[in-house]
Amino acid sequence: MVSTYFSYSYIARNLTQSLTRVAQQSDVSREAAYYKANIGKVHSVDDLMNDYRLYHYVTKAYGLEDMAYAKAFMKKVLQSDLTDPKSFANTLIDKRYRDFAAAFSFGGGTKVAQSNNQTDDMIGLYTAAMKSNVDAVAADTKYYNAAIGNVTSVDQLLNDDRLRNYIASAFGIDQSKWSRDTIKQVLSSDPSDPNSYVNVTFASKLDGLNAQLAQAKSDATDASSKIADYTAQLSQPGANVDQLNVQILVERYRLQSAVSSMSTTNDTIVATNRFMNLATAYEFSADGSLPPGTPPQTATNLAITNQGFDDSKSAVYAAASPLQEALVIGQFRKAIPQVTSLQALMSNASAYNFALAAVGLDPAQVSQSTVKAVLESDLSDPKSYVYTLKDDRYVKLAQAFNFDVKGNLTTPLAAQDPAEILDTAKNYIIAKLKAASKQDQAKVKAQAQKDATDYQQAVGDIKSVSDLLANRKMVDFILVAKGLDPAKVSTTYLKKIFASDLNDPKSFANTESDPRFAEIAASFNFDSKGNVARLPMMGPQKRDQFLATRNDYLQQSLEQQQGDTNPGVRLALYFQRMAGHITSAFDILADKALSEVFRTTFDLPDQMASMQIDQQAKIVEKYLNIKDLSDPAKVAKLLSRFSAMYDAKNASQTYSPVLDLFQGSSSGTSGFSESTYLAMAKMKANPW
Repeated sequence: MVSTYFSYSYIARNLTQSLTRVAQQSDVSREAAYYKANIGKVHSVDDLMNDYRLYHYVTKAYGLEDMAYAKAFMKKVLQSDLTDPKSFANTLIDKRYRDFAAAFSFGGGTKVAQSNNQTDDMIGLYTAAMKSNVDAVAADTKYYNAAIGNVTSVDQLLNDDRLRNYIASAFGIDQSKWSRDTIKQVLSSDPSDPNSYVNVTFASKLDGLNAQLAQAKSDATDASSKIADYTAQLSQPGANVDQLNVQILVERYRLQSAVSSMSTTNDTIVATNRFMNLATAYEFSADGSLPPGTPPQTATNLAITNQGFDDSKSAVYAAASPLQEALVIGQFRKAIPQVTSLQALMSNASAYNFALAAVGLDPAQVSQSTVKAVLESDLSDPKSYVYTLKDDRYVKLAQAFNFDVKGNLTTPLAAQDPAEILDTAKNYIIAKLKAASKQDQAKVKAQAQKDATDYQQAVGDIKSVSDLLANRKMVDFILVAKGLDPAKVSTTYLKKIFASDLNDPKSFANTESDPRFAEIAASFNFDSKGNVARLPMMGPQKRDQFLATRNDYLQQSLEQQQGDTNPGVRLALYFQRMAGHITSAFDILADKALSEVFRTTFDLPDQMASMQIDQQAKIVEKYLNIKDLSDPAKVAKLLSRFSAMYDAKNASQTYSPVLDLFQGSSSGTSGFSESTYLAMAKMKANPW
């Protein structure tokens, strides 16, 4: 028969073509088509396990066909929470079970109002907004002080919105209640002239207002006293209850009227005093002009105006104080986990007000109906409501939360799902440790963990493929995590990978010889335009999970078919597939197939398996440098040796006419093929 060395070498050199041929086989393509057409109908673990063809497709894909019968066991695997180190799948030694569980997302991912990154980002926005508000106060004062010296008339002052708003805040003038003309006439008044507008309209009425306020206070006191007296009489023997109740009602009405009068009168007095202060603070003439050589304000009045403006912004300073910030941030963090719908957010004042303030919106100025429509907008639709407002603050607000068009929770809009981020970070740390010497392990691990933390934080800022590829540090991190050499991968190449349609077997990414690049693209949530999007799931699988299952099914089919002809080829292909995931000698020893490849390669006896596990590990480390298993060239060299040794170990006199296609028709007198002799000769010249 054809030698293991020749068969494996041929398939390894032409792996993409070999997989394509397998995919085109009628039975394989039929099962793949059935899986694609029906996996979207699966909503639970039971749904999957009750469909024989789907269930056997996925168990074969992950090399677990022999365990398909143990449905109770496999159900526990699929229901495992892989973020919990103590979950069932994570406690099993065989990593295939964890891979099997990781291939599904039953429940469709975690639906939350905000992810941790979104909450952190919103808190960052809030802190920045509070600082910006304080800076704006200082900027307004700076502008006012620079501009007021150039003002020559009241009209010029009031025509500048920024100056007009400044003095309104400084003197407490509500521009929604008082007309521009009133403010103009006050500014043109001379407080020392009893006939000036401010004195005639406001100051002259102060005495009457004060008397009115005093009378209202007296009436309120008298009414309160009488209510108390009448109420006490109700409990006395022989009291005329009906008459007393009428008198109490009369006095309550009188009290209410007095309190209302006190409030209205007091507001008028306050406004009068503010207008008097405003008139006093400026030097304008009755016609609104300035006398020659006279500035709009004296230095003293300028300082008073600045102080008044500063005092009017006390709430801004208070909100930006460290203690107040810490308080409201704590309240927000506590409130967010309780938000289970858009309505719940809008009903929670602390969370709602915090969110709007964070993006620079005033809850008092924005209607809840507008906010509701914004948060229900589909960010992937350019015509959705949020974009019609033409205001980036609303877009930021919509991006900060995860609500669907009905106001229900949905999954966060993120470049990578949390599970993918954790896997990438974990694989990066493993890859760095594999490449490190024993003496550098601690230092390398510490740096790798820091890099992983940086990656987990940075990925939240990625909004498009362009963002990702512009951050070469992140790109290199991802490549290392996949066992790839960043120095050999250009940004231009990755652009082609991410531009590929992963659903098209003929796309650039899917036709490349190394499937890891397609896996990288599939691990991100980018749409056809390269923007982050909520990609539709296929039942319990996300895009990358579906593609991984499909690819693993093809790989398993190829390996099984080769194994039917030559078990050695299957072993070699399996080792090649698993090599990049081997992190220690124990990974090899825990897998019977990997162990057999190792023992055969180095001509070690099967009895080695009965030794103490630590002794076996030392033997593995003696013959193998684990970090070399991340190098495809070195793995290929190792498997060339394995295939030659396998042929030598399993030599027979069997003749296969297939050899005639490659090496003539002579059967020879030995079980070794010419290709095996060649491999063994090379092995002697260049041992592993």
